[in-house]
Amino acid sequence: MSLPFDRVFLGDIVTTSEILRNGWIAVRGETIAGIGQGAPPPAAEIIDHTGRMILPGLVDGHMHTSSAIGWAGIEGASRSAAAGGVTTCVDMPYDVPKAVTSAEILAEKITWVERLAHVDFALYGTITKTGGVDAIAGLAAAGISSFKVSTYEYDAVRFPRIDHPTMVAAFREVAKTGLPVAVHNEDQELVERLTAEAKAAGNTSAIWHCRTRPPLAETMADLEIFEIGLETGAHVHIAHSSLARGFDIAEIFRKMGGKATGEACIQYLCMTEDDIVRLGGRGKCNPPFRTAAEVERMWEALLADKVSNVSTDHAPWPADRKGSPDIFANGAGLTGMQTFAPLMYTLLDERGLSPTIMATYCAERPAKLHGLYPKKGAIRLGADADLLVLECADYSFDEATIVDRPEMRWSPYHGRRMRARVAATVLRGQTIWDGTNVLATPGTGQFVRRS
Repeated sequence: MSLPFDRVFLGDIVTTSEILRNGWIAVRGETIAGIGQGAPPPAAEIIDHTGRMILPGLVDGHMHTSSAIGWAGIEGASRSAAAGGVTTCVDMPYDVPKAVTSAEILAEKITWVERLAHVDFALYGTITKTGGVDAIAGLAAAGISSFKVSTYEYDAVRFPRIDHPTMVAAFREVAKTGLPVAVHNEDQELVERLTAEAKAAGNTSAIWHCRTRPPLAETMADLEIFEIGLETGAHVHIAHSSLARGFDIAEIFRKMGGKATGEACIQYLCMTEDDIVRLGGRGKCNPPFRTAAEVERMWEALLADKVSNVSTDHAPWPADRKGSPDIFANGAGLTGMQTFAPLMYTLLDERGLSPTIMATYCAERPAKLHGLYPKKGAIRLGADADLLVLECADYSFDEATIVDRPEMRWSPYHGRRMRARVAATVLRGQTIWDGTNVLATPGTGQFVRRS
């Protein structure tokens, strides 16, 4: 006589609204088939995490696996995701050597995801600098979760600035698909002028990364992208706001009838200008860290529900690209996947806030933004059995424990005191991280289409 469930997980279940003490989650196949409290139902396997928190597996709505070494980076970055409690990555399209600008390139990337990934992946698409608008419909039909464009150019081919007329045309086409379009929001002319002036004056120490990318560079870009969104009917999303004002601007445009949202990366909830001075190149990301006062304003915006979701913007440059004393010579991007769950819990706990906020902003909200909910992002009947198991702990994060490639084993959070560790990560009912080892193999992860 067969048992009703394949396995049951025991622990304190954290949802977006409550914590169910002494709870259980029953799994049949790859999906959640029962949720309750008290005595668990019979199952072929009981996995006991009593005394630990069980959250929905995190959905990192913004990360880059392939910007440094190409699609081969999917393997190591997804290992780090598993160790960090992330069960679904939403990967940016600015890959080496070619960005995801067509349905054909997307199909090729999907084959690499399903060959290399340890966790599930949704994928962004983008457009070429010129002539790319016609590819938008095909990318949407092929299952991307969202589009991404930039107001700032890092590379004319891989990561271009999209000019205003092209952006207007692109947003009109994206609006027809119903997908959001995320935008890297920095003003090109202002940043280029300030950077040139700083270099000419010999100002190349770490703090000048912040000085050459001031708040105005962000808010100018925010205003233009939301205006174009209002004109075209597109859902425009700030890919990363380091400023609370960015969320205020989005709210203003929503009140005018626009579809305007923005996300906060976790570093903007804890890192300050003092940290880039301390870290040098390892603290360089775009937009840059802001003041301690701005961090407080960011928390006010989050708790006022002005923020759509919290992500990592994980961008693992090799360590040798992050060590120059000339801040402008370093690659821009942080590692953050393996610290995502421990750090977010720690930041909440330090402020006396509930881990339900993590279930909301780091799982359900990004899953909804990218069209992955209700399959992903929540502990609910019928959802994929993607779980994050956290145990309270007091320790200093050691970058040597990062499970990515050796050259990627550095962290801006090295030495940071943490209040929780990832005891287990469960992907579609199977434990893929046991607190010490990645149990998944390359190819365990799957491509997840936008629903």
